Amino acid sequence: MAIVKGDGVVPGSDGGSGRPGCITSRVAEGSVESFRFYLCRRTVMEMLRDRGCNVSDSDLNLSLTEFLSEFGPNPDHERLSVCVPLRSKPSKKIVVIFCGTDEIRKRNMCGIYAGLPNKASIHQLILVLQSKMNCYARKELEKYPFKVDTFHILDLLVNITKHVSQPKLEILAAEEKKKLLMKYNLEDKKMLSNLFSYVSSSAPSDAGNDATARYYGLEKGQW
Repeated sequence: MAIVKGDGVVPGSDGGSGRPGCITSRVAEGSVESFRFYLCRRTVMEMLRDRGCNVSDSDLNLSLTEFLSEFGPNPDHERLSVCVPLRSKPSKKIVVIFCGTDEIRKRNMCGIYAGLPNKASIHQLILVLQSKMNCYARKELEKYPFKVDTFHILDLLVNITKHVSQPKLEILAAEEKKKLLMKYNLEDKKMLSNLFSYVSSSAPSDAGNDATARYYGLEKGQW
């Protein structure tokens, strides 16, 4: 099994996999809730980096002890919000908001949108959920003028792209994609066909493919 320490987990009798121990087991510091938020925030930072954002090394490598020092043993979910710029276009940003434990309703979505500053600079919004979002709230998301992704906190306790069978993917900017096509003398459709073949043969399952696409924020035509 894996043993939880101040900076996460260490290999145990599970053969050195380094997987997090049971979330309900006792942790060295803080609470089960704080450890859950710590794991989720770490995955969020890695996801933002992989989506092309400028994420600092200090955020990527934040230890559990440092997390508790900054956010306390019972973190306020509102303080966990993140706003980071894109590397390719720093004027555009991805915002991450951690929602509370109550059922998410339409008025919550209206409140979140009203509270967003500099809406014109937002490239994407990521909502981390701890409870159910009803259909009226999801309908309200369709009115947002930018892409919105939702993840349940339990889906972000581990980074799916670190699975041993998961191929490493990278999102290309339009100019990078153009250069790649020219380098290998490929047409757009041919490259996509090769990508599908590679991922299908390398990834664990179709469900894994979908989860990976969500992790990278890929839209139709990119995947």
